[in-house]
Amino acid sequence: MISFFKKLAFLFILLIILVPMKTMANTGEKIVGSIPEAKATLYATEKEGVFERGLTNFKLQWMGHPKFFPGWTNVINPSYHPELYYSDINNDGKKEIIIVLTTGYGSEEVIQEVHVLHIREDGGLLEILVDNPMAIINKNVKTKANKTEAVITIGNKTTKINVKELGIVPSHLFDNVSIGSILKFKVINNKLMAIVGATIAPSGGYLGEIHITYNLKDNMYQAEQINFIPRGELD
Repeated sequence: MISFFKKLAFLFILLIILVPMKTMANTGEKIVGSIPEAKATLYATEKEGVFERGLTNFKLQWMGHPKFFPGWTNVINPSYHPELYYSDINNDGKKEIIIVLTTGYGSEEVIQEVHVLHIREDGGLLEILVDNPMAIINKNVKTKANKTEAVITIGNKTTKINVKELGIVPSHLFDNVSIGSILKFKVINNKLMAIVGATIAPSGGYLGEIHITYNLKDNMYQAEQINFIPRGELD
């Protein structure tokens, strides 16, 4: 009986050892994005394992020198590979490198994060903090809802949406507006923007988007403007 438990313990330990080895397996470095104008190329390795798959070990080749970002991750699906921008988003006369990573996606869900790299006088790169859009929304956006109406208030502007027009079974509606299942970043007209979705039901309840426009202030990118755009007014 003792021998049996020893064998069982040995197999358990072996499983613990082998699984992480499989999880950490890398399939080699590849190009996942580039900015020809800036002569910048973004590399990453594909990690495939039992518990997770994705792009990791990021490296930005810039001015002949690599800059490593070991903490960055991105989903492995090529449709959601990193988006790169080269734009003057702080009106200082110099362009910045902006890299958008997708960390999760699913049915009616996309979650992204953004990294803004300033180019120093010596040609090096310095990452500047971008205020979390969900923290901005928690401070500035108020919502309420019932079975017939959803209300979104930002500052002095209130938007009311007739929920009945969505044709959703009342029992499927959330108790309040849910914000954050869609969280994207874009650079539009030389402005960094966060686009955050608002919904009232798990499926078919998309109400519109909260658009946060950023500006550089106190050495970090903070909200300059916040607007809610109903889905009927989206491009």
